[in-house]
Amino acid sequence: MKVKVVGISGSPRKGGNTEIIIKKALDVIENKGIQTELISLADLEIKPCDACRYCRKNIGECHIQDDFAPIFKKMIEAEGIILGSPVYMGSVTAQMKALMDRAGYIVRGMDKPLRRKVGGAVVVARRAGHNFTLMQLIQFFNISGMIIASSACYWNITFGREKGDVVQDEEGIQTIEDFADNMAWILRKIK
Repeated sequence: MKVKVVGISGSPRKGGNTEIIIKKALDVIENKGIQTELISLADLEIKPCDACRYCRKNIGECHIQDDFAPIFKKMIEAEGIILGSPVYMGSVTAQMKALMDRAGYIVRGMDKPLRRKVGGAVVVARRAGHNFTLMQLIQFFNISGMIIASSACYWNITFGREKGDVVQDEEGIQTIEDFADNMAWILRKIK
C-alpha cells in the first residue's frame, strides 16, 4: 500500500507549536506504516492569489513565482493532507490562507484532484479563536471534496504560546494522536 500523508505547518515560526503537533500526528500515522512528510511554510514565500485566472487557461499552473508550486504538487500526489495553523487574530496565518486560496482556486479548474483524499486540520491557540480557525481549514477540505478525519474525543486543537508549550497540553496531545489514528484508519480502509 503506497500511501503518503503531507503535513503542512502554516506557522511563520520554525519549530513552533504547530509544527510540533503536526509532527506528533505524522509520527502516529508513520507508526501505522504510512509514509509522511512535514512541510513548514516558515521559511517559504507563499504569495496571495491575485485571481488573474491564469490557472484556468494553464490547467494546474499558477503564474506567481514563489514556493507554492512544489507544495501544491505534493498535495496533489499525497493521499492525505494535514493542514495546521496557529491562531493569528482569530484566524489562520497569512501563509496558510495564501496556500489554501491558491490551491483552492487552481483545483477548481482541474478535474477534482483532491476529491476523496483524506484531510485533517490541527490548530494551536494561545487562548481563543481556535474553533473559527479550525473551521477555515476544514472548509478547505469540504470544498475540495475531501474525506475529513477527526478525533473521537474533541476538536483537533491544542493550547500553547511559547515554543514547546503545546506538549504540556496533555488532553490536546491525546486529541491529536486520536485524530492521527483515525486518519491512518481511514486511509487503510479506502486503499
